[in-house]
Amino acid sequence: MTTLVIGANGQIGKQFCELAQQAGTPIKAMIRNEEQVPWFRERGINTVIADLEDDFSHAFEGCDQVVFTAGSGPHTGPDKTLLIDLYGAIRAADIAKQKDISRYLMISAIRAENPMEAPEKLRPYMAAKFAADAHLRSSGVPYVILKPGRLTDGAASQQFASSVDEAGDNQISRANVAYALHYALQTSVTNTEYVLLDGKRSIDEIIQ
Repeated sequence: MTTLVIGANGQIGKQFCELAQQAGTPIKAMIRNEEQVPWFRERGINTVIADLEDDFSHAFEGCDQVVFTAGSGPHTGPDKTLLIDLYGAIRAADIAKQKDISRYLMISAIRAENPMEAPEKLRPYMAAKFAADAHLRSSGVPYVILKPGRLTDGAASQQFASSVDEAGDNQISRANVAYALHYALQTSVTNTEYVLLDGKRSIDEIIQ
């Protein structure tokens, strides 16, 4: 089962791809241009060039699962949030439905269900995640939605919590998100959603 990784060149995407490659998990990294190829080639990771703002349906060829880790990033405006985080994720779900993809694993966000509770500058991003998640749930494609808290650059402790009350904070390292995503990919869980925070429990206690 080959998994298409959308957003492979992002911070979580790269760490996920490395984990998958080390574990022998078949993946295809979707990247935007030739300049991004060398990093993946050096690690023996298959790539496909496609752009979320263009036709990217060809990237799904030969894949039966898809992981969506793409994000417009903190330095872009609401226009890119709409095109990447919202419409890109929606189009990916629609293509997954057309291609009969067996499962779609989405990186969302902990506040996505209540965008107005997020800090004001994050509300457009959270609203985009809210709508993209809702579309995925109704798409008919089996899904897993992971909802990490505030992302940090900490190491992969491989220890988790599933609520702010349990964790005592609302943060999680990108490395832990990548680890949890790879773990979820190895399971058969579908149509489920998980909050992910740094904590004290193993991932198999969170994702069951």
